[in-house]
Amino acid sequence: MSAVFGSHPRVTLKRVLKVCGLLAAVLVVLGLVALTLGAASISTREVAAALWESLTGSPNTLSPEHRLILLEIRLPRILLAMIVGAALAVAGAGYQALLRNPLADPYVLGMSSGAALGAILSLALASQFVVATPVAASVGALLTIAAVYSLGRSGGELSPYTLLLAGIMTAYFLTAIMRFLLNFLSGRDLRGATFWLMGDLSNPAPLPLGWLALAVLVAVGVIYAVAGNLNLLLGGEPEAEALGVDVRRTKLAVYLAASFATGLAVSVSGAIGFVGLLVPHLVRLLFGTDYRLLVPATALGGAIALVAADTLARTVVAPTELPVGAVTALLGAPLFIYLLRRPRLGPPVPAQASPPEKATEDKGK
Repeated sequence: MSAVFGSHPRVTLKRVLKVCGLLAAVLVVLGLVALTLGAASISTREVAAALWESLTGSPNTLSPEHRLILLEIRLPRILLAMIVGAALAVAGAGYQALLRNPLADPYVLGMSSGAALGAILSLALASQFVVATPVAASVGALLTIAAVYSLGRSGGELSPYTLLLAGIMTAYFLTAIMRFLLNFLSGRDLRGATFWLMGDLSNPAPLPLGWLALAVLVAVGVIYAVAGNLNLLLGGEPEAEALGVDVRRTKLAVYLAASFATGLAVSVSGAIGFVGLLVPHLVRLLFGTDYRLLVPATALGGAIALVAADTLARTVVAPTELPVGAVTALLGAPLFIYLLRRPRLGPPVPAQASPPEKATEDKGK
């Protein structure tokens, strides 16, 4: 895979801290800018004052309306976008390592479809969008994780190719059920389901943001803990096993952690595409393929990407909001096509492929 993405400087602790510090600074600046933008215009000075007063407990100097908008509406939404973006991006990086395919994506294994089906069922049966939908989406994602993992096992082993096919077919099957169930929704429920399926960060998360962030951090930590093994897996499973990597345990850990992160993200935000596909791509281009740097950089990059997309979603046609998933698709699809057309980012050549001349000689023998 290094031949596909090019070479980069050797990864050291100093370089990891430098890159992550830079990305964190970009994220903070972007978050502050996002707080000022929206249907109600709020100055940078007011944003700084509101944050300072909230942190220090100083007397309030802002109007109640602006304080409500900043601290109760915009800030939680921006923090949620950061958490969801980090979860989707790291899950994408994990799946790409698991399948040894730089074009893999969290949604290709069917987790998004399972979560979406759970949401549609909650709307059809309970009609309680705010409370029931995220809970049902989480259950749907977990059940899909278990089903795809069971189908992906071949001969007692977790085969990347069987896993990929199982995920694609499961996604198609669940999508067909979803389309059938949408016929039984009407009015507000149908509009809410459609908007949620396109990605939506406007509804409050069912869990406190602190607990949600902690859960995502655990999933990211699991993937980071096996970053060295993932680097060795890029050269192929036999080579990794020869170097002492427990391939089966590493693949299982990455699969479960990435699936857990995807399920959390989809359960609170709906189906937001392209973040898990493109962010790891771009981070590899900028910083290399070493997972010791790729995992934390991808988490910060995913947070940056989704905060930027959500800011556009709520400001481009303000006061009307666009689904954030539509924005990521509109921006991500052209970028993906551009990256795909670059010679060094084309589909990787299978590791076991033989040159045409050699294949001809073997056939003759």
